[in-house]
Amino acid sequence: MKYRSGLVTLLLMLAVAGIGYAQEQPPTAAESLDNLRAQLLDVKAKEEDLQARAQQLEESLKPENIERSLAGVGSTRPEELRESRRRQLTIERNGVLAQLKLLETTRQRLETAIANAEARAYQESAQSPASNQMVLTGLSSYRWLMFGGGGFAALALAGGVLLYRRKLRVR
Repeated sequence: MKYRSGLVTLLLMLAVAGIGYAQEQPPTAAESLDNLRAQLLDVKAKEEDLQARAQQLEESLKPENIERSLAGVGSTRPEELRESRRRQLTIERNGVLAQLKLLETTRQRLETAIANAEARAYQESAQSPASNQMVLTGLSSYRWLMFGGGGFAALALAGGVLLYRRKLRVR
């Protein structure tokens, strides 16, 4: 019984290792370039939204707009209400400006990364087709070895298990 569980465990480990290695392939330069461009579009969209919000806050910070926003609120101390509203809007504006600075830095880094990825993609496309074919041939032969050898090993183990069971029945 211990022998069978060891064989099953070994088979499972071989199968999982083969599948996991076959699926790991680094992204090509073109794929990473597309990914970076999509990230840049997202950053630009967020940046536009935050700029619009910053403009809104600047408009809201004008004294006449603060007065207008508090027109329906009755208080014995309207100056404190105005000052409180001004502080609240200033804090929010400062947060938005900080986010804009962060997004600007991110955008600049993405633009640099895109330029590097474009250069790498160009270099990959400029490589000779013979070297690309050699790489593909090497990968396909390795995959054959991995799956063909794994299949052969699985058949050998299954045959060994059958022989072992037959041997136990004969006794």
